[in-house]
Amino acid sequence: MQAPSLYSYFPSKAAIYDAMFSEGARAFLERLRTLDMPPDPKRRLLASALAFAEFCVEDPVRYQLLFQRTIPAFEPSAESYAIAVATLDLGRDVLASAGITDAASLDLWTALLTGIVDQQLANDPGGQRWTRLLADAVDMFLAHHRRGRR
Repeated sequence: MQAPSLYSYFPSKAAIYDAMFSEGARAFLERLRTLDMPPDPKRRLLASALAFAEFCVEDPVRYQLLFQRTIPAFEPSAESYAIAVATLDLGRDVLASAGITDAASLDLWTALLTGIVDQQLANDPGGQRWTRLLADAVDMFLAHHRRGRR
């Protein structure tokens, strides 16, 4: 599609990015909502971590748009961002099922997962060098939480 034709559908480049953000966030939310979650909290954490990693590595550009803020000055609209917040709420629910409810643990969890995905995409695209470590990461996260956060 030529740029003039594209702009007959979208008023600006930011609107195009917003539509892409909304579509990506909606796809991730749908993926999480349809995930078959095991009853065991540890397995729930692993299932959600695997779903996140798979979603991210299957489309690195979408991952960058949704989770890395790589487009200077782009801010998703309130409507698009609300979809992303709904996915984060599902993540909070998964952590809560394991008895983890504090904001700092959610921050650690998201940093852990995005760090693994970043390593995977940067250093072994198409492979599993880092994503295969997700089970160990879940075990470490839970052990850290059981010991009590510092």
